[in-house]
Amino acid sequence: MENWKKNLYVLWGTQFLAMIGMNLVVPFLPFYIRELGVTNPDELARWSGLVFAGPFFTSVIATPIWGSLGDKHGRKLMVVRAIFGLGVSQILIGFSQDVVQLLLCRMIQGAISGFIAASLTLVSTSTPRQYIGYSLGLLQSATAGGVMLGPAIGGFLADMIGFREIFFITASLCFIGGFVVIKLVHEVEQSEQSSERSSVIQNFKLMFTDRKLRVIAVTIVLSQIAALMIEPIFALFIEGFKTTTKYISTLTGLTIAISGIFMVISSPWWGRRNDRLGFKQNLIIALTGTGIAYSLHIIIPELISLSILRGALGFARGGILPALYSLTSIYAPANQKSGLIGIASSLTILGNMIGPLLGGLAAGRWGIYSVFIFNSTLFIICAVIIWLFYYDDKRNHKSSPEVTDILGGTQ
Repeated sequence: MENWKKNLYVLWGTQFLAMIGMNLVVPFLPFYIRELGVTNPDELARWSGLVFAGPFFTSVIATPIWGSLGDKHGRKLMVVRAIFGLGVSQILIGFSQDVVQLLLCRMIQGAISGFIAASLTLVSTSTPRQYIGYSLGLLQSATAGGVMLGPAIGGFLADMIGFREIFFITASLCFIGGFVVIKLVHEVEQSEQSSERSSVIQNFKLMFTDRKLRVIAVTIVLSQIAALMIEPIFALFIEGFKTTTKYISTLTGLTIAISGIFMVISSPWWGRRNDRLGFKQNLIIALTGTGIAYSLHIIIPELISLSILRGALGFARGGILPALYSLTSIYAPANQKSGLIGIASSLTILGNMIGPLLGGLAAGRWGIYSVFIFNSTLFIICAVIIWLFYYDDKRNHKSSPEVTDILGGTQ
């Protein structure tokens, strides 16, 4: 098997396990905080929000720095560092004695991990250019699958074995994944890469002065804000249907899982289309389709129709973020790939932070349906931005005639 395929499949499995581990905590985090001594309901809600967001605050700053170091010292080293760092942080979280320690440990997790950005960079630098779309699309499906399965597994394990033990299980998965990466993943030799190294400031300067990279950066932030706006109040939206609220958490989880399943399915499919046809047309279709799907939530009559709509939404969303990361890799100079993908990942996290805040504010002021209006409009604006300001370079993106057959053989 070619090295780029081997790297892709190993990192897919490792990222899938890491994302499951990182999302095991989602269903029981408030209960763990309560176990640490925060019993007042208002205080519990406040600390739950802070602890949940803790890794985002530090990773926004740290991810571009780690990316720049990857360009200087090797991308595989950053992958290993990130997954072992994630494992160490989970052990610290498991030993937390109060909520302040828990928050600090979660912030340490954000500062020293950054596994997704590191694995994206390693895959993009070891993959032939004509397969970039497919490879990063497939890798994104590991993230979507882990996000989808993690909360369900975490809720079950919390009931079976308790809270702290789950963090130690996650750490074990991370350490196993790290040793697998050390053994099986092979990086492009440094002699094959450019000898010039760039700083974090140089990477940011290039990201926002190069026209195509600037368009990609703006689209990443706006699309992630739009996608995450609905997250804080989606359970309330489900509650609005004429059904029993006894199983509201289950219903919410299932409808979210449906979109996740279709993202897992569609990300590699969109990637193959991007490699074959170029990115612009597919991005416009995916962004527009996502915007339309969110807007249709307003008129959906019942849960069965909503389930179908969520499937269509997940299928369309699967074509957005992997394509934007692929374009970042394609347009990044060889000596700045890791740094620029780190910035792209940081911008994704920034959108993930801003989106829920804006969604909660909009729902509180104008009602839940207003959030669907705002986020669907943002996706359409992103499609217009790509249509007006982005131009495909066919020489860079269009694959050779045999690409489709080769990729078909990898499934």
